[in-house]
Amino acid sequence: MPRRTHALPLAVLLLVPLGCAGDDPLDGEDAGFPDGKADGGIDEGSPEALAVLALVNDRSVGRDELDHDAGLHATAAGNIVEHRDGADGEPGTADDDPFDSLAELDRVPFVGPVALRALLDHAIEQGRLAAAAEMSTIFSPQPAGATHNARVPQRISQGEHSGDSGTYSFSDAGIADALQDAVARGVEIRFIFETASDDRRLPDGARDSSRSGRLERLGIDVRYVNKIMHHKFAIIDGPRDDLARAASATVVTGSGNWSFGGGSVYDENTLFITGQPELAMVLQREFDLMWNHSRDFALAQPIPFVASTADLSTSRIPDHPGVEVLLTSANFEVREGSTTFRTDRSSTAVADAWVRAIEGATESIHIASGHLRLRPVAEALIARRQADPDLDIRVYLDQQEFISASGDQAQAQAVEECLAEASTDLQRWNCQNKSFLWGRQVGEAGVDVRYKAYSYRWDHSYAVQMHHKYMVIDGDELLTGSYNLSINAEHATFENSLHLTGPEHAGLIAAYEGNFEAIWQTGRAEGLLDDLRDEIATAEVIPLVFEPMALTWDEYSALRGLIMDECPQVSSEEFRRDPAGHRTCPRP
Repeated sequence: MPRRTHALPLAVLLLVPLGCAGDDPLDGEDAGFPDGKADGGIDEGSPEALAVLALVNDRSVGRDELDHDAGLHATAAGNIVEHRDGADGEPGTADDDPFDSLAELDRVPFVGPVALRALLDHAIEQGRLAAAAEMSTIFSPQPAGATHNARVPQRISQGEHSGDSGTYSFSDAGIADALQDAVARGVEIRFIFETASDDRRLPDGARDSSRSGRLERLGIDVRYVNKIMHHKFAIIDGPRDDLARAASATVVTGSGNWSFGGGSVYDENTLFITGQPELAMVLQREFDLMWNHSRDFALAQPIPFVASTADLSTSRIPDHPGVEVLLTSANFEVREGSTTFRTDRSSTAVADAWVRAIEGATESIHIASGHLRLRPVAEALIARRQADPDLDIRVYLDQQEFISASGDQAQAQAVEECLAEASTDLQRWNCQNKSFLWGRQVGEAGVDVRYKAYSYRWDHSYAVQMHHKYMVIDGDELLTGSYNLSINAEHATFENSLHLTGPEHAGLIAAYEGNFEAIWQTGRAEGLLDDLRDEIATAEVIPLVFEPMALTWDEYSALRGLIMDECPQVSSEEFRRDPAGHRTCPRP
């Protein structure tokens, strides 16, 4: 019998005497769900849909509850349970067939709009509908108790089923303790860890006590991928085995690593998200892609590999108009059964989205990024400045992106020489996309560029980096995540950048705009530059590491010149080779 694609309005159906006397109303055998909210139903993948699926997939929910408590007709209740529990009628056995979508539930005989309404009402009564979405951020640096490192353990402690993390750097003891407690409670944790690629090469004793080894000894399966794993995300109680959990999953993501520096030293942002099914599903699918093609760190007795089971194909994922998850994995190819991701150099998925956002700006473009080494983004900024001199374009970079005038000329000349020698398209592409510090040229084109300056010479031992990777367009559009503005991030690294728009994200976007305005003025109101210049000119010991301040290219160049004048030995091989050992310079 052909399916009906449009059901009668719910109010009409409730007036029709259906089913046996004394029983609840019964849908027609082939009654179809309404097409979505516009047709009086609920959208596939919405919190409401996921709440219904959580109810019907709960093996503790039997025929009696669906019949008597939820108010379904006994026939519909029985058919739902029979489908879910399989031919043997026993929940929790191999032939179980839980519902992956509303469409699958709709195919059950005598389950239509009446049953759907009853199921949703019962799911809401039980608290299965996720609370209003939370999307908040913590901006680093913060005191220890207020960092993202302090909040992550709280979220892990709330987990009941699973935790999946893709992490570049992890050294926080509080998070380690929370992971240990979670495993002890029966929460299954999986960890893709960039550090594992190096830890696996250590001698046995050091390997066991490495960060990866300590995680494995807790009962956490640790794996790595052949590309750089630069994500900083976690999914707690996500939809790895049950799509319904997407509505209540906690997602943590952003620019901050799980380290002291990420929480209390660097400029970072970390998002905490619940009630956003699309984000949870897309990042779960990203994790699963890496996990299914990963390599095992493995101590002497490897932890068994556990794969996700939920179907996260695109058709199952809601398409929220204000949410887009940009992933560099779109530029990678991998064969079934392989652990080798290969790069498609013709694809620049995340860079393309950043460029589109820049091209669409009408009032302002504010970028806070540790790096600016991505030609398409740099050229898009220059083009917008040329097209609209009144557009508010400001870019705040880490001092690593500063290059002297002679250095800039040298890098430009190197590109020209490379192109002159290139004979193939690939060689020319490589010439134009090699690492190039664009800050000076973007500034020379008229874009306002400042650098977070905190030392004469950069060194990781004392760097207080500007480590954000975000852009705010027109005050109402945000891109933020782990994505560095470099071709290496696009083609050699797993990265993400969330693209958020719309009124529901207005408060969050305003917070990022406020953060940008604050860091754009770092040290300026306090007069730190003038104080430092006076100290350099008069003190017996000249500081080479100093309080951070936001400086233009001209300001930082002049400051470096003053330091060189007062401390000529700063250019010596001794100072170059050991910056950590030369944080000051005795006056000659």
